[in-house]
Formats: sequence, C-alpha cells, structure tokens
Amino acid sequence: MKRTELVENIMRKGSFLCVGLDPDPAKMPPALAARGADGIIEFNKAIIDATARYAVAYKPNLAFYETLGPDGMRAFEATCAYIRENYPDQFIIADAKRGDIGNTARMYAKAFFERAGVDAVTVAPYMGEDSVTPFLGFEDKWAIVLALTSNKGSEDFQMIPDVNGARVFERVVKRAQKWGSPVNMMFVVGATRGELIADVRKLAPRSFFLVPGVGAQGGSLEEVCRFGMIDEVGLLVNSSRGIIHASAGDDFAEAARAKAADLAAQMQAILSRYPER
Repeated sequence: MKRTELVENIMRKGSFLCVGLDPDPAKMPPALAARGADGIIEFNKAIIDATARYAVAYKPNLAFYETLGPDGMRAFEATCAYIRENYPDQFIIADAKRGDIGNTARMYAKAFFERAGVDAVTVAPYMGEDSVTPFLGFEDKWAIVLALTSNKGSEDFQMIPDVNGARVFERVVKRAQKWGSPVNMMFVVGATRGELIADVRKLAPRSFFLVPGVGAQGGSLEEVCRFGMIDEVGLLVNSSRGIIHASAGDDFAEAARAKAADLAAQMQAILSRYPER
C-alpha cells in the first residue's frame, strides 16, 4: 500500500486504529479454542468483520500462530487472505520482529510480502543496515523498525547514551532513515514512553509511527497524539487484547466492536481539533 493510500484511508475514516490480531486460546470462547487453527480463523474473521469500519490496519503477531506449527501458519495466511479479499483498504502488518542479514532477510521479506501478501513487517535493527534493507526492495511495501518499545526491558539497551549523550533509540532512528524513507519505513514507538515520543518525532518528522501500548498496557491516546501527530496524522495506534479479548463469551465480536468503536470515536474527536488535517 502506498503512503498516499494509507493517509487517504485515515482521513476518510477519521481513525488511525490498528487492531492487533493476537488470538490467545485461553481468552477465546471455549468452543472456538477447542478447534485449534480452524477456531482461530473463525475467531479472526468475526473480529475483522466487527471492527473493519473502525480500523485502518490489522496486525497479526506471528507468535500466536507459530505456536500451533503448520496449522497456525495456515491460520495466519488465511487471516491475511480474508482481509485482503474482503477489506482491501486495510493495511496489514506482520508483527514478526525479524532481524537477520543478507539472503536470510530477503527470504523473510519474500515470505511475508509475496506469499502472505502483507503490507509491512516489523524488523529488529540490531544487526544493522543489511538486516533491514532487504525489506525495502519491494514496491509499496514497508519495513517497520523497532525504535522505542514499551516493555520494561527497553531500558536495558534503548536508553543507553553514547559519549555525546545520544541514546541508542535515537541513533537507530537517525541511522535507519539513511536506508529508507517515509514512504517505505515506519518506526515502532511505544505509547507508554510519554514525552520520549516527541524526541523520536524530532528525529523523524515525516515518518509514520506504529504505536503499541494504548489500552491494556496503559498508554494514553491523548499523549501519543500530542507528542507524535503530524499533518498527515503519522500514527497507527495499535490495540490488541483490549479489543479482541474484551469478552471470552459468545458476544466476543460485539464486545470487540464496541471497544474498537470507542477508541475510533476518541481518535475522531482528537482529529476534529486539528482542522488542518
């Protein structure tokens, strides 16, 4: 998907919601959980149907599919195909956090972009340029580079300053922009990092941010927008279990719809305060 198309979808819907498709059998209706991969496919389809009018993106996390082996990967590919066939305006992100070099990275890119047909893949930049650039060689496809994450362990490396005071996450954002551009590269910026979002925005003024952590992890949507929003919005705010596992009963899809609708309404209200957008 082109950046212009993504921005058009955001403006048309008045939403920048990304729904994380992380199906946990322990939190699903028991009858669906008992059916393994087939139950996950049915669960995901119901969630997608219930939330598509409020979302502009979906983000399946590969861990929740890989744990089921080949059947799980079948469920992942079936989920991507369902979105593409029924909601072609949705931006699909494979949350895989791949990070390897050379031909291995190219094979990962081909698997996700050509076989699964997703629009973007999350990548870990620890191994440097040649672990990221293979994902940038596909037309209208995106690499989403881990920059500033919302987990506690992010303090272990991301916040370490160099001799000039630049923290690791800042060096990642600056260096990565030499490899890609705002039309094929985004950054993961955690919602729970508060004013640090503004530090990333200063370094990447035109880039889109994929922002996890709003909702169940306690991130503030208002704060994310205050520090990260630009004229083309520049944000995909993700909510996973807060939406898809809002209920473990037979009303799971309706509960997900209500949560997505509420978050989308908050987004629309924020956007209405910025008439230039």
